[in-house]
Amino acid sequence: MTRQLEGVTAGPDRTSWKYRCAATALLFGAGLLAGCGSKNTSVAGPPPPLPVTVVQVEPKDVPLTGEWVGTLDGYVNAQIQPQANGYLIKQNYKEGAMVSKGEVLFEIDPRPFQAALDQAKGQLAQAKGQVQQAKAQLELTDINVKRDTPLAEAHAIAQSQLDNDTQQKAQSAAAVQSAQASVAAAEAAVENAELNLGFTHVRSLITGIAGQATVQVGNLVNTQSVLTSVSQVDPIKAYFSISDSEYLELTQRAGQASGDLLKNASAIPLTLTLSTGEVFPQKGRIAFVDRQINPQTGAIRIAAAFPNPGNVLRPGQFGRVKAETELRHNALLIPQVAVSEFQGLQQVYVAGLDGKAHVETVTLGPQVDTSWVVNAGLSPGAQVIVDNLQKLHDGAPIAAHHGQPGAATAPPANAAGN
Repeated sequence: MTRQLEGVTAGPDRTSWKYRCAATALLFGAGLLAGCGSKNTSVAGPPPPLPVTVVQVEPKDVPLTGEWVGTLDGYVNAQIQPQANGYLIKQNYKEGAMVSKGEVLFEIDPRPFQAALDQAKGQLAQAKGQVQQAKAQLELTDINVKRDTPLAEAHAIAQSQLDNDTQQKAQSAAAVQSAQASVAAAEAAVENAELNLGFTHVRSLITGIAGQATVQVGNLVNTQSVLTSVSQVDPIKAYFSISDSEYLELTQRAGQASGDLLKNASAIPLTLTLSTGEVFPQKGRIAFVDRQINPQTGAIRIAAAFPNPGNVLRPGQFGRVKAETELRHNALLIPQVAVSEFQGLQQVYVAGLDGKAHVETVTLGPQVDTSWVVNAGLSPGAQVIVDNLQKLHDGAPIAAHHGQPGAATAPPANAAGN
């Protein structure tokens, strides 16, 4: 009994001893592994220089351009209105088609005007008949005067008879003049009736593109009605507004402050960029300069004329008008890809003589193609970094090589094995 109790009591101690031995062995093994790992670890060295492409900044003369939003309009826009009242009976043109000056676009019912013309012609014929009667009466009174003159001198007839003959002759002459005046009035009435009849054919006043008709056949129209519009679009005008300073710059560039952009318009060729981004192949010139600057906006309105063969451009389109406003001497240009913005400041990375990248804050001027003009912050000869900008920081070691913006950023061949 006693041995059995002793065996039961000793069992748990033996089990806990086994657990303690196993835990000791695990700790010893972990220590060995940790010791082996520490022997194979080495201290990391500095990162290799980052390969970058640099562009050297050199001063040069750069033409600066101004660009403005322009609205296209016809060189001449004519509203087609009738000069006669009546019912519209015919439309002779196709809407949106090219029409010529003098071409009949609409026809108005001519019957009332034809009747008025016939009546005027009848009155003219009546007036001419009255002239013939007055002339015949004048001839008769002239005969009487010639006959009675010697008789009155011979006292064969009373002097009063000759006086009556003379008075009748004068009245007949006045009647002839009155009849002739009636003929002139009748002729004018005929001419006016012919004009009114001609006005029933509504013609185009210019050569251009005819718009949509605003009335239909059968409508009653009058002289206040606008039937359609015709626009001359070759050349076509582009209206845009420029600031006061830009106007002065253009004036100086056109003719050394001559003050007249129109006389020297050929000295400032204009370029039109369409809404698709395509540059219109025809160059324009300044055709109109407003008489004053708008005091509310500080801008002056200008119109440019562009040749438009094939009538490709139409009124109402938008485009960007560009012109050279200044020739900047000894300007410094940097590629746009080299500029980064940080907290509202424009910055570039410059390759230093110490083989490291340095941040420079710059003040940018106008844009020239894919570059910026630098007003301040860089000196001629600076090596501006144009790639791998996201991997750079101030003082980062670099391996610079010269190239063009957008060139491959792979390291040089001699650096590949390092």
